[in-house]
Amino acid sequence: MCEHTNFSRVCSLFNSELITNQKNKVTSELVVDVQPKEVSIALLEDKQLVELQREGRTASFSVGNIYLGRIKKLMPGLNACFVDVGYEKDAFLHYQDLGPQFNSLEKYIKQVLSNKKKLDPITKASIQPELEKDGTVAGTLQVGQEVVVQIVKEPISTKGPRLTSEISFAGRYLVLIPFNDKVSVSQKIKSSEERARLKQLLMSIKPKNFGVIVRTVAEGKRVAELDGELKILLKHWEEAMTKVQKATKYPTLIYEETSRAVGLLRDLFNPSFENIHVNNEEVYNEIKDYVALIAPERAGIVKLYKGELPIYDNFAITKQIKSSFGKTVSYKSGAYLIIEHTEALHVVDVNSGNRTKNANGQEANALEVNLGAADELARQLRLRDMGGIIVVDFIDMGLAENRQKLYERMCQNMQKDRARHNILPLSKFGLMQITRQRVRPAMDVNTSETCPTCFGKGTIKSSILFTDTLESKIDYLVNTLKIKKFSLHIHPYIAAYINQGFISLKRKWQMKYGFGIKIVPSQKLAFLEYVFYDPQGEEIDMKEEIEIK
Repeated sequence: MCEHTNFSRVCSLFNSELITNQKNKVTSELVVDVQPKEVSIALLEDKQLVELQREGRTASFSVGNIYLGRIKKLMPGLNACFVDVGYEKDAFLHYQDLGPQFNSLEKYIKQVLSNKKKLDPITKASIQPELEKDGTVAGTLQVGQEVVVQIVKEPISTKGPRLTSEISFAGRYLVLIPFNDKVSVSQKIKSSEERARLKQLLMSIKPKNFGVIVRTVAEGKRVAELDGELKILLKHWEEAMTKVQKATKYPTLIYEETSRAVGLLRDLFNPSFENIHVNNEEVYNEIKDYVALIAPERAGIVKLYKGELPIYDNFAITKQIKSSFGKTVSYKSGAYLIIEHTEALHVVDVNSGNRTKNANGQEANALEVNLGAADELARQLRLRDMGGIIVVDFIDMGLAENRQKLYERMCQNMQKDRARHNILPLSKFGLMQITRQRVRPAMDVNTSETCPTCFGKGTIKSSILFTDTLESKIDYLVNTLKIKKFSLHIHPYIAAYINQGFISLKRKWQMKYGFGIKIVPSQKLAFLEYVFYDPQGEEIDMKEEIEIK
């Protein structure tokens, strides 16, 4: 499977516009960690981890992907239906999500499916009457019917994906919408002259039967840049329809979002980006090509990481992950948050801990702790991608102006968040209620470590014999499996012990078993945990669970 396919699953999580606070001049870095079983992307702002995305390479669903699916079941009571798009639970499609132009799209898809030799251009398609707003799914669809649908929400908990038939192809500057035939300009572009210029420009270059949404970052862009991206999006549509025409089974994936890293860049890229670090050459080339396309003068910020340390350890990300996830999160001067996740909502409790009390009294102390909590909570919402309802129990404050300060601070912090959200002022009970766009399940990284030696049984072999165990594994690899080159990843403390001395234990192993042995310290491993990797980065399974008497 190619890196592009393995890596594709990202951009739709960030469908909303980028909000950049130029006043703060935040510098951003993107660190991409490509592993055999998992792809992980970390966004740093001023060296602080603010967003983390992880996804297994076997994952096959993503927001933005478009499928040719088949209606499995109608639900007249919900005015909705379930569609088979290949997931174990059928996806949900409500009548209101069919979109006003569903009749036009459906007629065109039938024409494409019926003519396998020639693809009729959309510009010659006839526009059908808009779908009735008060219509019913039973009067519009039937079981077994083929429909083109796009995922707008990934499967969450026991629910399948959420779908829409209002198809769109998102680019950096534009969003292309088939059968819409309108041009809309982002409301965040305030200049009426610029809005008029962009609307007139797009009306003159877009083909018939296509609508376009102009995104905020298109402000001030030249016609050549916008026209170039429009042609790319039109090509995506044509390729998708070609796949529909050639489909022999249902469901069929007809359009897959861009690679995870490129999709992130498409929505995030701005002048504050200083570096983009990638530890995989193929993904590095893919990202560099994209940056060279949209900002040729910035192509040099994409860098291939070749260090021996794991890339996340090198940029101090592993330590931040360990300290930022889990039930309890400390932020400053002993204060901490307690975060609980439930099916329906997330609950956050703010505690002052054993911090030094403010000399100005309890009210000033409570305000200081709450303002710090607002800063950390805004980061946690982005980092964990918490969606739905979030209820925060701040420390009680008596003064109305302090409660207003806290509300304004939270609103200011959330301006950096691209997900749609709504924040309510503190209630009489000191609770703040926040709703945040839920697109995928909240990320919850388990920061506790299971003992790799006893596997939770509570007793282990003598620690002093650990290096003997490692040497026996090395001996088995070299002399039995005939693997001469490999790297041994171990905890940094153990690595320091193995490397110490004039004739270190590492040197003795190399003299005995060959110089193909590399010792790599890894912060993500537990104290007595170890992992062997071959030169291609594939794990060599050398673990064995031994029953301890």
